[in-house]
Order: sequence, then structure tokens, then C-alpha cells
Amino acid sequence: MERLQKVIAHAGVASRRKAEELIQTGHVKVNGKVVKELGTKVSSNDKIEVSGIPLEREEPVYFLLYKPRQVISSVSDDKGRKVVTDFFPEIRQRIYPVGRLDYDTSGLLLLTNDGEFANLLMHPKYEIEKVYVAKVKGIPPKEKLRQLEKGIKLEDGMTAPARVKLLSMDKKKQTAIIELTIHEGRNRQVRRMFEAIGHDVLKLKREKYGFLTLRGLHTGEHRELLPHEVKQLRALASTEGHRLH
Repeated sequence: MERLQKVIAHAGVASRRKAEELIQTGHVKVNGKVVKELGTKVSSNDKIEVSGIPLEREEPVYFLLYKPRQVISSVSDDKGRKVVTDFFPEIRQRIYPVGRLDYDTSGLLLLTNDGEFANLLMHPKYEIEKVYVAKVKGIPPKEKLRQLEKGIKLEDGMTAPARVKLLSMDKKKQTAIIELTIHEGRNRQVRRMFEAIGHDVLKLKREKYGFLTLRGLHTGEHRELLPHEVKQLRALASTEGHRLH
């Protein structure tokens, strides 16, 4: 027996919070009767309907994609551009990305049909460490990199402290390769942080998400997460909080 809102979230219909709203506003029926109680437990034999549509219980699936550049982190695009789910033609489940990577950013992106899992990973309280490698215009001096480490004032507030490592620089081309570790997930955050110190990002890639890496994958390829990785991510999100030193 499982809680009704958890079953709805697992089916990929809505997030856990949205599922609770749907139950409370009378949009959910169990065996033909409207149920508004949040603690309601259901079994696999119960017939659940959400807004009049029978709930199809999908097996939860979890994928790691090496997202190429110029691909939208979405399940559809009104301009007809390539989206991340285009790389999963064989998957019948309705998967969607956990968070997003910008159109021009490549790297590690998770996709799932498990709404509860996605919400846990994206919750601001539980942000997981993400490692980015950026190629930037110009060579930032140490004091500018220190600013990134302490936190940068952006239009939506101060960023949390980051870890910064200068990997290489090209004095002739006046570019630098910098590794940045952050645990927030604001929109275009890495690009905006570098812009704030006067060094535009020319190329950006997410190399790591928590303990996960792109090892063994080429751009555009994906793999299924192993059961212990899913378990570890849940544990990491629940216990992590803000633990960036």
C-alpha cells in the first residue's frame, strides 16, 4: 500500500505537491469515488483517475544523458528545435529532465518519469553539487576567481560560495578554462557569474552531478542509472543540504 499522492507523482502525472493539490480540489477518484484525504493509501488493484483520466502506472525509469549543445532541456519546443527527449526514441515512458541545461550548454543531465525523485533533487534545500567546466574570454586574475568563491551579487541575490579551479590558460588566444563547483540551480547561473566578473563564457559543459560523471558516454548518448545510483542520489539529496565548504 502506498500513499495516493506518491502514486500519482510516481506515474509522472504531476509533482508530489501538485498531486496533493489535485487530491484536495477533488480531481482524483479512487474506484469511482472522489478522494480528498491526503493520507489515503492505495494498492496496485485500485483504479485511480486524475481529472477523469485513468492513471497508467509506469515503471519508474532513470537516465543519465550526455546532452549535446544546441538542444533544449524540455520535452517539446514550439520552434521545432531538438529537445533532450529526442535522444530516447525507444523509451515509451513519459520522461522529462531533472532541472535543465541551457541550449548552448553540454554535459550531464538526468531524465526520469519519477516526479517525486525529480522534485527531491531539484529542491533548493537539497541542492546537489554540480561541476562545470567553462571556457571563458580573457584570463581572470586570482582576485576575480576569489570573488566567485565567496559569492557574487546577481540580480536575483548573492550566489552561495563556490569552488573554483583554473585548469589552463591560453595567453595567445586570451582564453581560460575554469572548473566551477556550485550547488544551486539558478537559471543561467554559471554564465551570469562569469559575466559578473567581466569574463564571458564561450563554452560550457556540466561534467559532474553529485557523484555521477559522463564516463563512457559520447555526446548524445545515454545510459540507465543503476539501482544503487538512484538510491545513493536519494540519500545524497536528503542528507546533503548546503554542505559546500
